[in-house]
Amino acid sequence: MKHIIFITLSIYLFTGCSSTTQPAPKPYVYPNYAIIKPEAICKPSYQNLQAILNRHLGKPYVWAEEGPDAFDCSGLTYTVYGNMGVEIPRIAREQAKIGLTVPFGSLQKGDMIFFGSEHKPKSKNITHVGIYLGKGWFAHASSKYRKVTVSNFDKEPEYRNRIKVCKRYLENGKNPCYVALCDAPITPMRITDNKHTTPWKKGMPLPLKAVPN
Repeated sequence: MKHIIFITLSIYLFTGCSSTTQPAPKPYVYPNYAIIKPEAICKPSYQNLQAILNRHLGKPYVWAEEGPDAFDCSGLTYTVYGNMGVEIPRIAREQAKIGLTVPFGSLQKGDMIFFGSEHKPKSKNITHVGIYLGKGWFAHASSKYRKVTVSNFDKEPEYRNRIKVCKRYLENGKNPCYVALCDAPITPMRITDNKHTTPWKKGMPLPLKAVPN
């Protein structure tokens, strides 16, 4: 009789524990505006920045994604810096509010370049962002090419005409001391994780439009 009571109690406890398991994450729906905080995997440095970018080159552009399989422009920069333990805002226009403002002619590797419309030179509206690599090259998740790629200002001068501001987050490529500098109030982010949302994954169909209506 004691054995029967013990088995019954064990089944009850087991079923009771299973009822507290976490619900499955929400399935992927385009666009997925949930923000997943990137894992800090290394210290900030030019070498680590380049290594992280190299892993993502060629991955598809998908609006509102911050990896690991697809990115939009600010999702790429958010993740690259986040992987180095440097917390920055998720959205390009918010990223442009922080850091040390530097002139185009003084750009160093790792600096951020923010772009707007070429047809509105006086507009301060930020629509794109990339990471400077030196010698006129910059990495970005491009809606035009639908992938993470590198471009050069001499080969594609239209990008030069679209620059609105350039920012520096790192001092000598190491200490994120410039991140604390802020030109305007930053909108708080609501972040989540893979337990609650599903990012775009390799093998999923790509959206027909790079930028949703």
